[in-house]
This record gives sequence, C-alpha cells and structure tokens, in this order.
Amino acid sequence: MPRKRPFSAKRKKQQLRDRRERKRGDAPAGPDSGPGSRSESRERGSDVAPAEAGDPAPPPRRHDPGRFRLQLGGPRAEALARRRRRAQEELLELLPETALELDPDTVYGPGLDFPRRPPWSFAMSPEELRVREEAVFSAFLRAVREGQRHNGAEEGGTNGDGDDDGGDVAPFEHNLETWRQLWRVLEMSDVILLIADARHPALNVPPALATHVTRELGKGLILILNKVDLTSPAVATAWSHLLRRRFPTARVVPFTSAPRQPSAPGLQRRQRRGGGWSRAVGPRQLLEACESIVGEEVDLSSWRARLDRAEEAAARGEEEEEEEEQQEEVGDDGDAGDDDADGDGPVAAPRQWERYRHGVLTLGCVGLPNAGKSSVLNALVGRSAVSVSRAPGRTRYFQTHFLTPTVRLCDCPGLVFPSRAPPALQVLAGVYPISQLQEPYSAVGYLAARLPLPPLLQLRPPSAATGWTAWDLCEAWAEKRGYKTAKAARNDVYRAANSILRLAAEGRLRLCLRPPGYAAQKDLWEQHPETAALAALQERGDPGVRGSAPPGEGSTSEEEECDSGEEVEPGEATPPGSTASNPFALLGEDEC
Repeated sequence: MPRKRPFSAKRKKQQLRDRRERKRGDAPAGPDSGPGSRSESRERGSDVAPAEAGDPAPPPRRHDPGRFRLQLGGPRAEALARRRRRAQEELLELLPETALELDPDTVYGPGLDFPRRPPWSFAMSPEELRVREEAVFSAFLRAVREGQRHNGAEEGGTNGDGDDDGGDVAPFEHNLETWRQLWRVLEMSDVILLIADARHPALNVPPALATHVTRELGKGLILILNKVDLTSPAVATAWSHLLRRRFPTARVVPFTSAPRQPSAPGLQRRQRRGGGWSRAVGPRQLLEACESIVGEEVDLSSWRARLDRAEEAAARGEEEEEEEEQQEEVGDDGDAGDDDADGDGPVAAPRQWERYRHGVLTLGCVGLPNAGKSSVLNALVGRSAVSVSRAPGRTRYFQTHFLTPTVRLCDCPGLVFPSRAPPALQVLAGVYPISQLQEPYSAVGYLAARLPLPPLLQLRPPSAATGWTAWDLCEAWAEKRGYKTAKAARNDVYRAANSILRLAAEGRLRLCLRPPGYAAQKDLWEQHPETAALAALQERGDPGVRGSAPPGEGSTSEEEECDSGEEVEPGEATPPGSTASNPFALLGEDEC
C-alpha cells in the first residue's frame, strides 16, 4: 500500500467546505474534489449519483455569509510598500489652521456618479432582473476604471493604485447586493434622510445622490448633520449654511443622540452615552422639516404627541414606555410587501411610485458607513430598535420600523460612493474598517499633520530629536501603552497605529474639517445667532448626568479604557467618580 501524502489543515477545511456545498446541491470543482483526491476517494461510496449531461443545473446556494460584506478594494502591494517607507522617513510638520478646510468639489468632482437601477417592471422574472442589474453594474465599474486610466494618462502616467492623496478614485463599494439595498430604499421612501457626520460633511454628502433624489426622483431631501456634539457649534453652523447654498431645496437639521457640553479640542475621555435615547437633540427639528415637505397630505399629529410625551417623561426623569403594538419590523423580504405585483399587466414600464401610500410617510435613512444612520433611527424610535456598532458595515440589509401608525422609518446599510477623497480621510472618518488596514501609518501621518499629537498623547520625543515621523508616533504610543509583540517583545507599532486611528474615529481626537473660508470668517460664525441657538439646544439636551449607555455606544475595550487613577489634561471633561472601588487600579497604565 503506497504511503499517504501529508494532508494539511487548509486542504481539510476545503474538503469540508466542498462536502457542505455538495449537500446543498451545488458541488464546486475545487482542487480537493477531483479524481484521485482524498475527498473523492472517501465520497466514492456515497449514495449521491453523479450528474448526467442532460440533467438541469443544480440550484444556487441559499446561504452566502459574504453576500452583504463590504467590498471596498485597496491599493496594491507596491503602493503599500511606498507608503510604509514614507511613514518611516518623512518628517511631519503641523499644518496651519487653513489645512482643516476642505472643499466638497475636491472630494466629489465632475465625472463621478453612482450606479443607478435599470428600468424594470413587476412582470419581469427575478432572473431577468438580476441579469439586467449585473450588466448595468458591470458597465459602471468598467466606466470608472476607464476614466481612472484616462485621467492617469493625462497627468503623466500616475499610478492608479491610490498612492496619492487625492486625484485618483478612492476605494468605494463594489458589492452589488449593497447597492440593491440602496435602490430599494430610494424607491420605497417618500422623504430621504441623508445622514452626514458633522465632522466630515464634505465626505458624507455625495452631490450625485442629492441631485438624483431631488431632481430625478422628485422626492424630499433632509440633510441631517449627525454627531454635532463632536464639533463646535460654529463649525456646524458654517456647514449648514454651505449645504443650504449648494442644495436649495433640501432642509438641514442638526442632530445628536448624545448631547453634551462642547469641550476643548484635543484628546477627550471616553464618555458613555447616558440617559437613554430620549435625550437626543434634533427629533423635533426633523418633525418640523417633514411637516414643511408633507404639508396636509399626511397626519403627523401622532409623531408630535409622541415627542411631547417623551419630553415630559425626560423632564420627570423617567423613560417613555414603549408602544409595542405600534412596532413592526420588516426584513429583507419586506420590500415587496408594499407593492402588490400584478402579473396580468403590460410589461412596458414599472408601476409609478405612489406618494404617501395608504397615508403613511416613509423616511429612508441613507449615507456613508459609520455616519450614524442606525443611531438616528434608534433616537427617533426611543429604543434600541436596530443594532449599532463603532465598526462600519454593521447594518447589512435595509430594515423598516414604524415610529407611529403614519410614519415609517427605513434603515439602509452604508455605502461608500466613488470619490477622490484621500484614503487617509476615509479611514479617519470611519468609512474604511480600521481592522482591515494593511498600512495604517499614512493615516496616522495625515492626522498628525493637522493635530498636535505628541502633546495631546503626552509622548516622549524620539531619540533622533530631529522631528517626528508617523512611525515614531506609533512607536512612542506603543511604548506608552505597553503594546508588545508576542515573540520578540518589540513595540507593536501596527497595534499602536490602529489604536490612534480608533481614537480619531470615536471622536476622542477631534479632527473636525471646516468649510472653505472658515478661518477668514471665524468670528462671524462664532457670533452667529444659529450658533448660540445650537449651543443652547445641546445644553437643554444634556442633563448633566450619565446613565446606562445604549448598546454599542458606550462599550469599551480593555486595551483602550482609561483608568480612574490617572491624571487629566487641562480642558478635558472629567467624569464623576465611581462609587465602586477598583481593586486593580494600581495595575493600570498611564493616561491615554
């Protein structure tokens, strides 16, 4: 008997994967399922007969765990190596205050669009519609690649791997299933809520989407500046005026699910989002914006009564009781429930969209990942209706919830639109998953050029004393936090870089971009009446106490939690002392 060859764990996993797919009826032609393989010899005695030439094709797999997974792509290995060398050699210089100003035209320039759904009708078969959508999406991707190569040739042969900070098309969503969720939400919604992070509105408001909603679809558009508690009221007011000038038919509403007093810029302590979802600032302004769009066509008195009850309960220090009889959840299969498909009609064109169908106003929440769409929906509902997470891509498919019998909310997964934004800005905005970064040092350098990280993080200067590089910053942070590799016990620079980027994405390092010309008119915006009104609105929403945090908003990781016995920098918000003593406080690390 011949000696058996070694069988690796990788081949074993492939064998088990092939066996599961054969049980589902979709047997792939994998490397371990061919003749002579171990899996083939073990399955030789199976009762399953091989497929004949005339047999129909096996049905597709019913379960695909990666169906709604983020597919943003990334740079090539050569670009990653260049960025790594640049982070180790290039000295960082703190840029002037005007470097924080970002023009939206430089992010979403001309020629950038997003894929649209092709014309369809209810008489089409699912397979026919799927083929048509795949063809349109493939043509869109080819057009983006051709335009990128054309621009690279005109600029003198620049690389198309996204090595430069801008110019080329930044990573965007390549998963057709996620774009299908956006198409469904745009079709079934009466008013679109475009959620934008108040720290980076230039990145979170794609002009192509806003123009498509207002002009082509003819629907109402409300721009929600979410997380206004992470930026100054003057900057939020300046962005609101800029968005109103660019989109005259849209309404701009400031919003936050965790109102608190604006603190000094710099490193902030992690603050739990206390008091429940009823403390949110902006639901009443959103109601007034919807009433201005809807008019008398939909009765929104139930929504106003709900807000009144929530405010009275918050004034008494209580939580509003949930109305379970009004909560309805519709998953991925619920999109067709609103429209009764009629197979006897002609195949010419799809049925026209009916505004305010059955007297119900449908609000669709769309935007980029990690903009806070699910948090806005939870704040409006008043409970944790959908799950939220600090990592982008938590929402995989659209979900609908009834706020009142006449108001329905639809939560859409976040999508990264084609843009020319610097990839480092996408990482700092939380659009790109930090855990999937292969080279995080360039993003740390982008942040260090706009914020004084060494004094904020209290880092020791490097031994060379000639200046800081992005690599030196990460190494000093790893030394301070005690991040070491497992075998050689060297400073874990990669983990330190990820930790700094998470501090920026969570808002503990306040990198807030400003509209063009803000520095020249800074005094004007700080003395603007809307700035004072927004600050007063946040003061009314902040009760000054911190309760239990909603799920996903106040969770802390072991490696990033700051201990109670550490010193506090000037200007930082100091949380109240805990009543329970920590027996391990003496084992804590220095203040992060």
